[in-house]
Amino acid sequence: MADPEVVLLSRIQFGFVMSFHIIFPAFTIGLASWLAFLAGAYLRTKRTLWRELYLFWMKIFAVSFALGVVSGIVMSFQFGTNWAELSARAGNVLGPLLSYEVLTAFFLEATFLGVMLFGWRRISPQMHFLATCMVALGTLVSTFWIISANSWMQTPAGYEIRDGVFHAANWWQVIFNPSFPIRLTHMVLAAFITTCFVIGGVSAIYLLQDRHREGAMLMLKLATAFAAITVPLQIFVGDLHGLIVHEHQPVKLAAMEGHWETRRGGPLLLFAVPDEANETNRYAVGIPKLGSLIVTHDLDGEIRGLKEVPPEERPPVAPVFYGFRVMVGIGILMLITAFWSLLRWRGDRLAKSRALLRTWACMSPAGFIAVLAGWYTTEIGRQPYVIYGLMRTSEAATAIDAASVKASLIAFATVYLFVFVAGSYYLLKLLRKGPQPVADELRHPEDKRPARPLSVAQG
Repeated sequence: MADPEVVLLSRIQFGFVMSFHIIFPAFTIGLASWLAFLAGAYLRTKRTLWRELYLFWMKIFAVSFALGVVSGIVMSFQFGTNWAELSARAGNVLGPLLSYEVLTAFFLEATFLGVMLFGWRRISPQMHFLATCMVALGTLVSTFWIISANSWMQTPAGYEIRDGVFHAANWWQVIFNPSFPIRLTHMVLAAFITTCFVIGGVSAIYLLQDRHREGAMLMLKLATAFAAITVPLQIFVGDLHGLIVHEHQPVKLAAMEGHWETRRGGPLLLFAVPDEANETNRYAVGIPKLGSLIVTHDLDGEIRGLKEVPPEERPPVAPVFYGFRVMVGIGILMLITAFWSLLRWRGDRLAKSRALLRTWACMSPAGFIAVLAGWYTTEIGRQPYVIYGLMRTSEAATAIDAASVKASLIAFATVYLFVFVAGSYYLLKLLRKGPQPVADELRHPEDKRPARPLSVAQG
């Protein structure tokens, strides 16, 4: 078993790297499908505005995709450097799942990404639309395998243990483990909603600045319509996810809800300060019985408390409790923004309320915050296990010296901060510039105009 300091530092390092990485896939998953929609709309209507919007967001996608790839490469190495015991004991299950992601999704994305970025004026609009759809499909297939692997660690199934090593006994059960379908749906919707609010927020900023009005108005209407559909759907899916957690990870649920005692008719705590030392909550504000109704769909449903298990079997309560409330709170704000926008849409008043436009602008990063809060809730809530109920995190770490982990953590933090700042600066520069009229050299081959090889990447 590794030194506790090494385990803590390795967890901080992986959490730091993952926090930087996850925001980019959460954006590009939705952005790829948005590009496919724009390409399809242009193919159908031949309207210049759709083409301008496509080329604008394609640049944003290219930079975000590159940042996601760069920030994600390090994570795979950490399975060998920091989590060698996990790799040795669970590699027979996790290794193939992660390999399938590379073989199916990454190669699909890599193949068609170049066609999408540089083939605009070299191939027919139909083929370019197909390439864009393949990139969007690749992001979704990638999500499928990554969430499957992570879900198996949350709700393991279809395995057998021989000499302390996990082996797949039934791959269908491994892949489609109990929490996987609902977690996949939850993550994909989260990615789509994240992108939706970025698009809506950028559009609102343009309207506030009285720039790119035609494109901004079109994007804001699309964002409003999409949010009005997907945000309520995400709340419904989140409720189903809660039922899965209640059934398979009751201790995590107890931490999320802040319940120390097992009880029927438990309240929904709107706010509290968990006191782990005294196993109680301070300054608790709750609604009687609503917690049981939400979790079990029964006013008198039973919710297990944290005291049901010893302290060493519990996750850190405060980050799970607060992370869950941040995620839910942002979801409620998104719902309010979407339906407020629908009300303003009637009578063509959507862009006339500066308060609403400022709200959209402020909500543009909300999806990223919600994704991070949800991820912290899920992963910290799994502790002290890396494979829930079967393998503790302390058993998964590599037995190396703490100084090595500190050095790599400092190196990663330095490099990632530089990359993140530089990438974010360039993205903001592109967003400030906004959609531009399509130059002659970027038109399709049927326009019979000369093209410059790197013109798509410029601007």
